[in-house]
Amino acid sequence: MGDDDAGLRTLSSFHHKAFDHKWSSCHRLTKLSKGDIQFSISALSSRMARKFFVGGNWKCNGRTEEVKKIVATLNEGLVPASDIVDVVVSPPFVFLPLVKSLLRSDFHVAAQNCWVKKGGAYTGEVSAEMLVDLEIPWVILGHSERRLLLNESKEFVGDKVAYALSKGLKVIACVGETLEQRESGSTLDIVAAQTKAIADRVSDWTNIVIAYEPVWAIGTGKVATPVQAQEVHAELREWLKVNTSPEVAATVRIIYGGSVNGANSKELAAQPDVDGFLVGGASLKPEFIDIINSATVKKNA
Repeated sequence: MGDDDAGLRTLSSFHHKAFDHKWSSCHRLTKLSKGDIQFSISALSSRMARKFFVGGNWKCNGRTEEVKKIVATLNEGLVPASDIVDVVVSPPFVFLPLVKSLLRSDFHVAAQNCWVKKGGAYTGEVSAEMLVDLEIPWVILGHSERRLLLNESKEFVGDKVAYALSKGLKVIACVGETLEQRESGSTLDIVAAQTKAIADRVSDWTNIVIAYEPVWAIGTGKVATPVQAQEVHAELREWLKVNTSPEVAATVRIIYGGSVNGANSKELAAQPDVDGFLVGGASLKPEFIDIINSATVKKNA
């Protein structure tokens, strides 16, 4: 895992121009409309209702004995009850049945990808139907590593999300900007465009969790400060309000990913629009339990 040994560094200067979107100032007006007030009340109540979500993306890591040890550690961990936090771990495809058979009943399993349509002559792919047959409830789609390394476009990811949902899977949909895009001030434009590609194809967001993962913070040891993460999450929630519905904006969970670890998770979790985490390298370590326990910050808020 690229971020296993990387030292934690925060970015001391964040370019606020990333949020200079043509509509973004609307919700900052001092004179609020009736709809704004209703949304604010709804968002406040939903913040309390949105269950914390912690996902562990194991990526392409692990051997059989290592996987068994990781699962054993998870099974022994003391964590909040399942009504406080959803925990989903995502091992490589070949270990899905093994992990599912050994994992504690209050944790769930996710695949790291699935194909955009029904199975067939698509060598190396795994279909949504196969995951359903294995009783795998979740799938991660749109991860930046697939967008960048395998050239998955936002439209292709949107199609995958829609198809997976149509087959009964729940989706962790990843969005995020590169360092170059962040420094050019286009963070919100990029994240909004990636989210729009999903919104254009999906009307029911009940089974979608959005994972905001700034590409520059994945596996690098860099991490957005809590304030920086909150800014993007809040802007994304505002985009959902304007472009889907206030109800979707108030209820959909938006989680953060990018060098999350046991040391920074509680401060990140304290942010009002950060509803959990998608964890990389730290999900292979005992500190994943500490990250899960950051859900208590939300409970006690």
